[in-house]
Amino acid sequence: MREGVVLFFFSFLLSSLLCSEAKNSREKAIPPVILIPGDGGSQIEAKLDKPAVIHYICSKKTEGWFDLWLNMELLVPYVIDCWVDNMKLVYDNETRTTSNAPGVTTRVPGFGNSTTVEWLDPSHRSPTGYFKDVVNAIIPLGYERGVTVKGAPFDFRRAPNEQSEYFRDLRRLIEETYQTSGRKVILILHSMGAPMLHYFLNQQEQHWKDKHIETVVSLAGAWGGSIKAVKVYTAGDNLGIYVISPVKVRAEQRSAPSLAFLLPSSDIWGPDDVLVQTPTMNYTTSNFKDLFSALNLPDAYEMYLDTKDLLKSPPAPGVEVHCLHGEGVPTVEKLVYASGKFPDSPKVVNGGGDGTVNVKSARRCLDWVGKQKQKVYHKIYQNVDHMQVLRDPNVISYVVELVQNITKKNMRLSLKKTQNLARLEKKVDDKANKRVLKTKQANNIIMPNRWFDVVYAKKEEYMEQQSNSEANNLHPNSIQALLDEDQRMVGL
Repeated sequence: MREGVVLFFFSFLLSSLLCSEAKNSREKAIPPVILIPGDGGSQIEAKLDKPAVIHYICSKKTEGWFDLWLNMELLVPYVIDCWVDNMKLVYDNETRTTSNAPGVTTRVPGFGNSTTVEWLDPSHRSPTGYFKDVVNAIIPLGYERGVTVKGAPFDFRRAPNEQSEYFRDLRRLIEETYQTSGRKVILILHSMGAPMLHYFLNQQEQHWKDKHIETVVSLAGAWGGSIKAVKVYTAGDNLGIYVISPVKVRAEQRSAPSLAFLLPSSDIWGPDDVLVQTPTMNYTTSNFKDLFSALNLPDAYEMYLDTKDLLKSPPAPGVEVHCLHGEGVPTVEKLVYASGKFPDSPKVVNGGGDGTVNVKSARRCLDWVGKQKQKVYHKIYQNVDHMQVLRDPNVISYVVELVQNITKKNMRLSLKKTQNLARLEKKVDDKANKRVLKTKQANNIIMPNRWFDVVYAKKEEYMEQQSNSEANNLHPNSIQALLDEDQRMVGL
């Protein structure tokens, strides 16, 4: 009875140790994940010390930082006017850069952690969930927030030409994550995060990408821009909040260089593809200058000139890509204006896409097939819209399965590496043993082992007998060498 209990306890303990070891091995093999958000996908904090405000209800000065984006309380009628004034950028056509409105200081919190890209509102209100479902799905696989799953938020108002500091931080984050984990990094991105990352990867050396990046997972990537960006310039967008007039927030949206960066690429939409139709003029990618002139937006046109060639006929990114996106959702393809309706009230002609990104843009990743050695995977999810892709069960399952497959691959490679090291160590040990054996045999030829017992008893006798032996005098185990060693020891 007692022996049975002891045996059961030993078996249970051994099983627990094996399970623990397997878990530790699996956690060491998981590939770290870095999340790169899209337009509107990062929190922004602000501090105010403004020379003037546009409305008496607006704050002129704040003691500390407050949540500018996304704070749902600021996106209500009347108060939203204060938000627009604080959020908009000012363009300098000499430096070709933007700055905050006078008296507004901003920062992007949470770089290197995942929480600020999981939730856009720090209060974690459900409409503002972003990457939360992706993170919640991989946490049970052994991931830890801020350690093996991290976020790389950025000021989404600005285009890549103003993101040099962010790109330096992103490169450093990828390198540090790789070094601490010992594993290549998976980059998961959404929407504008796709062309942002494409631009970043084009600036990196191929050997750096090969060393640090495992794969890229693009969710609803706007690789070639979107016609919706044209609509935002003309009529504005209400951010999905129906009580807000698109015209109210249009001034802020038009001030962002990132909107110019997201205009339809002329690589995809040609000069015959009409984007905006009015009774007197048709606008395509070939005459955006005329469109901006009609909208009286000279600064926006300058921002377009700054960004239009950032991804002009870009090379393949040089990394493995999993390109996942929705289709079958009505997506603006053309804006048609009746007389007197331009620019506020277009009739929207829809086409294919995910509600935000057109099919042409989402499928641009297929252009890289055969143009890089790394594989490009493409999967469509019918009737899944631009934001739903971040929480769709089938998309989440794809990401989880991908992570698990890479983890298994890493475990196999680790096992193979261990086996190779063991074989190498055995080979080295065998060679060392052979050298020792050869040395012993050589020593026995020069001075047999039995001599050692005699040497110290009758040194003088053997010294005289062996003094003429050149081989023995040269050999480290010769009698002469032993006697010399004795003399040195006596002298100490």
